[in-house]
Amino acid sequence: MRTAEIFDLSSRVAIVTGAGSGLGSAFAAVLAENGADVSLLDIDLDSAERVSESLIRQGGKTLAHRLDVADLDAQEALIDQIATQKGQLDILFLNAGISAGPGHFVEAGHVTNLDRSLWERVVHINLTSIMFGIKAAAKHMKRQKSGRIVVTASVAGLKGDDKVGYAYAASKAGVVNIVRQAALDLASYGICVNGIAPGPFMTNIGGGRLRDPATAKVFIDDIPLGRIADPVEIKGLALLLASRASSYITGITVPIDGGMTAG
Repeated sequence: MRTAEIFDLSSRVAIVTGAGSGLGSAFAAVLAENGADVSLLDIDLDSAERVSESLIRQGGKTLAHRLDVADLDAQEALIDQIATQKGQLDILFLNAGISAGPGHFVEAGHVTNLDRSLWERVVHINLTSIMFGIKAAAKHMKRQKSGRIVVTASVAGLKGDDKVGYAYAASKAGVVNIVRQAALDLASYGICVNGIAPGPFMTNIGGGRLRDPATAKVFIDDIPLGRIADPVEIKGLALLLASRASSYITGITVPIDGGMTAG
């Protein structure tokens, strides 16, 4: 098989959550650019529609849907609806997530200032919705005995990070282990489950705080490559994990972090 064929996603049906901006829009773009039929899910329907329309103008096959992943029943219903209408579900990117505020490098992020309601909301969206998104997709993928599930984790789930909130770090660490657990559970059905652990990317998470030069410098000081990444830089890894090129890869979470986890 030629290299181009290994990465070809023609005839594949894909879903991306949190697809209206940032990494989610990059995931949706690389899937559509390589032939997949992509459903873009986001709590901000206008943003998802703008991304979808842009991809359609470039020849992609996409459709936007509104989804708040905090509503687990709505998430399952929409995944079921798309899989049923398309007759299959081949690729799921579970990317939607939220920030837990600053880490303990500032006073507000100290453990003694931890807010219970924020903790519960972040864990629900960043961890629980991921678990039940996998559950919703797996029943369709098990029937067809194939599939790719890719989850957005974080380098904060792989090591301590004083620049992110406790709930964010804890939820992303949980995601890393869910990837391992689900990969073992679903391997016999030909379903590969993997995670992507981004370092700092220029996205809107946390209110887009990395766009502030002073805040960005705090992060850049810990990055060997010395810069914040552009979302387009995640497309290669995403395509690998979504395609036949990753047919023997499952249960891992891959850092893409400018070298942050190397030391």
